[in-house]
Amino acid sequence: MKILSGTSNPTLSKNISRYLRTKLVNTNIKKFADGEIYVEINENIRGNSVFVIQSSANPANDNLMELLLCIDALRRSSAKNITAVIPYFGYARQDRKVVPRTSISAKLVSNLITNAGANRIVTVDLHAGQIQGFFDMPVDNLFTTPLFARYIKKNIKSKNFICVSPDAGAIERTRALATKINADLAIIDKRRPEPGKSKVMNIIGNVKDKDCIIIDDIIDSGGTIINAADALVKKGAKSVYVFISHAVLSGNAIKNIQKSKIKKLIITDTIDNSKKIKKTNKIQVLSIAQLMAEAIKRISNSTSVSSLFN
Repeated sequence: MKILSGTSNPTLSKNISRYLRTKLVNTNIKKFADGEIYVEINENIRGNSVFVIQSSANPANDNLMELLLCIDALRRSSAKNITAVIPYFGYARQDRKVVPRTSISAKLVSNLITNAGANRIVTVDLHAGQIQGFFDMPVDNLFTTPLFARYIKKNIKSKNFICVSPDAGAIERTRALATKINADLAIIDKRRPEPGKSKVMNIIGNVKDKDCIIIDDIIDSGGTIINAADALVKKGAKSVYVFISHAVLSGNAIKNIQKSKIKKLIITDTIDNSKKIKKTNKIQVLSIAQLMAEAIKRISNSTSVSSLFN
């Protein structure tokens, strides 16, 4: 087994390799003056099982292209099999045609990864579970819910929790967390008047005098979650904690979160935000390095990955 790291999140890759007690593959990844990406592998990987760790976070197109080139370089170097480890699977929000004449980018990206030569996919909290069906290969979709549940039990002292789904699409994820921490469930009914903007219409469930736990897979500009927190506080919520798997945090998201009614935003390191969040005290990062390393080890040893979440 060998681990190859792309440039999107080198810290996470180093932590994973440290847990697995192995060195990262010696590679040379650079850009030409016109922006073209160059990938060179500087050691023999013939006959090895190689795991490529690369998120398609900002800059999404560059990081996606780098992943494809790494896979292609490994295939041409006679790797035995290639597993694309994609902590944050970008373009997943476009997984169907919501309006006419739009692309289904999640399917296109899955085709690109397949045709590049990957034999297996490992990712974290896919935006929509059905994206696994876009691949004609094994897909291991890892869940952050157990990680969040452990944090809540250890760090948030409350006997009056309620888990809040920010929209209908997150109900399954929210119910899973509510079950683990033995909490009630509430749902926010929201509308999207236009892309990137949301309006809270109603809150289904009693949140008065309760500590609210919002869980979702992606936070981008932060508008939806901030509006949800405001609506919960207006309904009498005692406090609002937010747990997010993938913190895109584009634009003024961090400033807006700092000024919001959110008490604490807990994110993972599927996307490297270490430089962005230095000056804020509202955001805390939980590492998924151990979870991903354990999944990689189990895949390499042909043992159960799903038992990680039992």
